[in-house]
Amino acid sequence: MNYTPVIGLEVHVELKTKSKMFCGCSSDYFGKKPNTHTCPVCLGLPGALPAPNQTAIEWCVKIGLALNCEIADFSKFDRKNYFYPDLPKGYQISQYDQPFALNGLVELTGDKKIRIRRVHMEEDTGKLTHTEGSTLIDFNRSGVPLVEIVTEPDFSSAKEVVEYLKKLQQIVRYLAVSNADMEKGDMRLEPNISLRLSQSDILPPYKVEVKNINSFKFVDRAVEFEIKRQAELLDKGETPVQETRGWNETKNATVSQRVKEEAHDYRYFPEPDIPPIRWTKSQISNLKSQIGELPDEKLERFQREYGLSLYDVEILTRENQLADYFEQAVKLGQTKDITPKQIANNIINLKINIDSINPAGLIAEIAIRSQIATVPESLMKEAILRVFSENEKMVEDYKGGKTNVLGPLIGKVLGQFTSKIDAKLLAETIKKMI
Repeated sequence: MNYTPVIGLEVHVELKTKSKMFCGCSSDYFGKKPNTHTCPVCLGLPGALPAPNQTAIEWCVKIGLALNCEIADFSKFDRKNYFYPDLPKGYQISQYDQPFALNGLVELTGDKKIRIRRVHMEEDTGKLTHTEGSTLIDFNRSGVPLVEIVTEPDFSSAKEVVEYLKKLQQIVRYLAVSNADMEKGDMRLEPNISLRLSQSDILPPYKVEVKNINSFKFVDRAVEFEIKRQAELLDKGETPVQETRGWNETKNATVSQRVKEEAHDYRYFPEPDIPPIRWTKSQISNLKSQIGELPDEKLERFQREYGLSLYDVEILTRENQLADYFEQAVKLGQTKDITPKQIANNIINLKINIDSINPAGLIAEIAIRSQIATVPESLMKEAILRVFSENEKMVEDYKGGKTNVLGPLIGKVLGQFTSKIDAKLLAETIKKMI
């Protein structure tokens, strides 16, 4: 049978605020000694009260704005109840029915539109380390601000999923709200995958979530694996179990973890210790004004203003720091008649390390490489005659009408000099001497 994948995504992005979501502990936990960045709030001790991090909430709203979402005038936090060792108080402070941002949109290539269902704020959990015979818990990560970005099931291939995720990573980095380093767990990917009959528009009666994937390569493989696994089950007349699975990179396969919970299993109710949050239009406008040029806007402007190819601008706008570096170099290059294309070629082809050479240094290097030495006519003619004597057949071929040998002859003469000389003048001299 023919099936069409129905894929939605949940992405968790850790924000790089100085302190945690509901307490004053440092959120810079990665690589630190276990359980050293903790307090009664993030350890869930009785009587400890949460105090929301204003910066984290504003950054969450900025992500919503960057994803073309509607920002709710009224929002609140909720308790998501479940019992697991990495959640010491027995519930997670999250958002349920009234998140900060709703109904966004992201465009992929080929006019493919991905709807954003919601962008909401929550706290991260502790980290479990499983060893032989025991499980260790580090609560340094517990309470770190976490933004969850949920799409509608609009993806129909692993390729679209990866394109969207790369774009999302780029956006949060441009906003400077997260490093989105997947190896460190800053950005965690969770696709929901099911299959429907290609001739039907009815959504499948199940979905399989693959949890906590930490690379684009693995999410691509996980989606492809699930499509194949589910198709084989459906072909047998079986309906795949609605469950949560994990990605096993050693087996290159997804593995069952637990039966997937529904929303009512979490017994959501409003967080009684945090008042609701109301926004005025001026507050939202102020946050919107703080968002600089986003990747798609910058890419279009670079093509328009600098006359560069799509290939060039995709590389130059990949990171905001590189884009800024290029534009600084362009301004400096104008005084030395160095074109944006020359600068782009040097940055891309020579793989310039922007941390070790500043824009002024790059322009100085390009200027030196671009200098054309004035070679005495006698020396130029000596070099040409030397090349003629060593390549008599090429000279005869040119005389016989094979003009395509002129380029190689010019190259051989240029090879006689260590400095750059005027290739146009050299070509005219060769033609006259032949």
